[in-house]
Amino acid sequence: MVELISTKSKIALAIGLILIPITMGMFGYMIIEGVPLLDALFMTVTTISTVGYGEVFPLSTAGRIFTIVLILSNLGVFAYAITLITRFLIEGNFFQQLKIKRMKDKIQDLNQHVIVCGFGRNGQAACEMLKKHEITYVILESKKELLEKYLNKEHFYYLNEDATKDESLLDAGIMSARGLITTLPNDADNVFVALTARGLNSSLTIISRASNSSSFTKLKRAGADNVIMPDQIGGAHMASLIVRPDVNEFVDILAGQGGADVQLEEFSYERLKKKLEGITISDLNIRKKSGANVIGLRRGDGSYIVNPNINMVLEEDMKLIILANSSQMETLKEMID
Repeated sequence: MVELISTKSKIALAIGLILIPITMGMFGYMIIEGVPLLDALFMTVTTISTVGYGEVFPLSTAGRIFTIVLILSNLGVFAYAITLITRFLIEGNFFQQLKIKRMKDKIQDLNQHVIVCGFGRNGQAACEMLKKHEITYVILESKKELLEKYLNKEHFYYLNEDATKDESLLDAGIMSARGLITTLPNDADNVFVALTARGLNSSLTIISRASNSSSFTKLKRAGADNVIMPDQIGGAHMASLIVRPDVNEFVDILAGQGGADVQLEEFSYERLKKKLEGITISDLNIRKKSGANVIGLRRGDGSYIVNPNINMVLEEDMKLIILANSSQMETLKEMID
């Protein structure tokens, strides 16, 4: 803040050093020589800048004395003012601020994007998954060094700001976002982000990272829909690879970590075409038409049914969980959407 005030003061000084002598010279020539404003302004600028074009109009004795005083009193001042402005443009943060402004304008045009708070290991992993599923995301990270290698990437939306501040979340377009993932290393910060985000956008889906089990309840109360504990999950996953390695390897493939052409997708009731509403899973004939499989169903109350009965009638707020490869998924989307 102090640096910003100092910069503004320097620019104000530079502009003053330019405008004051120009104004004095302009009115001086108009009064002494009785010339038009434009001629007086041109004579003043050429005199102060020491360009040396010569007299724009014949000078009287009083006019020449005034010119001498004008040159001597502003000798070096004009050049110093130009130097201050040039230094601000080249060495200062003018272009950086302009870049930030453009980024904020682009972000404000986004809709149904995801905000990722924190760009450490977990944040980067979350962004990779979002990118894989072609979901637009905006990164909020206070440590610029974590963003350095990504700054020149196309369609990379980021803000080098503190995610715990209301202004930062608003700059990231939280009012039009579909979700927020907070992966900050400090649980207290994640609680604060979840609480603030929920207050700004009540319909937002909030996913939070937690380091300690004691933070789980606090994050839920703050508004987080889901709380993930990476350390605990990682340890349990490593142990399960010993207990049932093939099952867990298959689960990793389903989660997109094995590199296989396998996709899990959800289709909500709202995505179904009008002619398909109110029919059973069997009537959709998904397996025969696309090769995909319905492996799960989510009810409106949040409960899940694994391997649902094909004769179950689809109802509002239900979601189908589909397992397919990429070509089968494309066929299914064309059939249902």
